[in-house]
Amino acid sequence: MDARLSRIKLLLLDVDGVMTDGRIIYDNQGNELKAFDVKDGHGLKMLQRAGIKVGIITGRRSELVARRAAELGIDILRQGALSKLDPYRELLAEQGLADEQVAYVGDDLVDLPILRRVGFSATVADAVAELLPLVDYVTRRPGGRGAVREICDLLIRASGQWDELTRRYFDT
Repeated sequence: MDARLSRIKLLLLDVDGVMTDGRIIYDNQGNELKAFDVKDGHGLKMLQRAGIKVGIITGRRSELVARRAAELGIDILRQGALSKLDPYRELLAEQGLADEQVAYVGDDLVDLPILRRVGFSATVADAVAELLPLVDYVTRRPGGRGAVREICDLLIRASGQWDELTRRYFDT
């Protein structure tokens, strides 16, 4: 698996159920609420420091997702993608990448067309059961609770940059 992981140049993520626990909460004023895990966010920042780009493809549209992407410096964002394959193909062309250079994390059947194409496919521990046998990796952590960080750590280690990127935390 390390050979496939070491070729990854772009990590693409679904949002609901991957970056969040999949729940959508509305308050009495009609505001939408989502919870993002800060450990996932730190993993994404370290992944970017390792030179691996990060992008989001999601079927829903949410200002919260745009805000979280901006906070994390993620400029590859496609929202409202009911069929995720078209934006995926567009991103590959824009980034000049081949399927084998992309990792994707999804949690439901709508993600399957991309999961079947990428160089490294992953799903979260609490994904729909049908995905589990069809991906390269199933996280130990559930969506929105460290699953993204787990993938980031795998990719950083495979890139050979783990010690370099984490040294500053241990050398204090």
